[in-house]
Amino acid sequence: MKKNIAIIMGGYSSEVAISLKSGSVVYKHLDKTKFNSYCVHILKEGWFLVENEEHFPINKHDFSVEYKNEKLTFDCVFNAIHGAPGENGVILAYFDLLGIKHTSAPFYQMALTFNKRDTLSILRKYDIPTATSIYLNKGESIDVDFITNKVGLPCFVKPNNAGSSFGISKAHTKDDIIPAIEKAYKEDNEILIESFLDGKEVSVGVIEYNNVVKVLPITEIVSENDFFDYEAKYEGKSQEITPARLTEDEETKVREVAKKAYEVLNMSGFSRSEYIFVDGVPHFLEMNTVPGLTEESILPQQANEAGISLADLFENAIMSSLNSEA
Repeated sequence: MKKNIAIIMGGYSSEVAISLKSGSVVYKHLDKTKFNSYCVHILKEGWFLVENEEHFPINKHDFSVEYKNEKLTFDCVFNAIHGAPGENGVILAYFDLLGIKHTSAPFYQMALTFNKRDTLSILRKYDIPTATSIYLNKGESIDVDFITNKVGLPCFVKPNNAGSSFGISKAHTKDDIIPAIEKAYKEDNEILIESFLDGKEVSVGVIEYNNVVKVLPITEIVSENDFFDYEAKYEGKSQEITPARLTEDEETKVREVAKKAYEVLNMSGFSRSEYIFVDGVPHFLEMNTVPGLTEESILPQQANEAGISLADLFENAIMSSLNSEA
């Protein structure tokens, strides 16, 4: 009997449009002969199963829906929500309470990795190199001289809990610091200010595939803009070269550190992390646990290079979840 799969998409953050696109691609490629798949929009204005532009309200008490005169329940949830409440773990805790399996890591791991500061603090304990950073809460006094003395110029100012490069600025001068902080605070009440790492940037996908932690072929990021911002990620203002142009030593090092980070953080499911090489050493930037899943997105590019189709990638995530003990 085919399992019922809810593909949740949308969310409550600035990434809603990107998430809707990712979720639609999952729906398109998921094998309909094996699964009954449904698009479920999780939006601030409501939760709905959406089919042919018709909206069926989700009952939040048990995540069911009245559909075609029957009560429809779900065996598994495919999480395609970038940002809140999918990537930060909030909605996953809800599914855990209901006993509904999902394709992401446990909610604590999702919340942890969504918080850039906390992720960096753990990985540093395991000798994984990172940029020098400062952490600020909204309302705290801002000492521009202290910031620039600590992290140098240029530096990056970014929301602590956000994705898709929303709210990120590269500050080249002291005068850029305050406007950059104000921009970041529009996305989050917590911000991170990091030193600029000058070197080759790569993106590394690490997933559980056939119950084994697998490091996918690496992608080199060459941005046409000042850094890998929203335009570079989603509007073609970058080259994404898979496999990356790395030496054998560089590739070995970044594959080892990416696998180590995944395991240290007790991850499962999808992940895509960014690294910058400084003097031949990969420095960790951040981890995305609900990466873009469109045909053009980096992780699907990497899976394709590894000989994994989107249908297989998505089916593997669902079967791993259905076969898990939790």
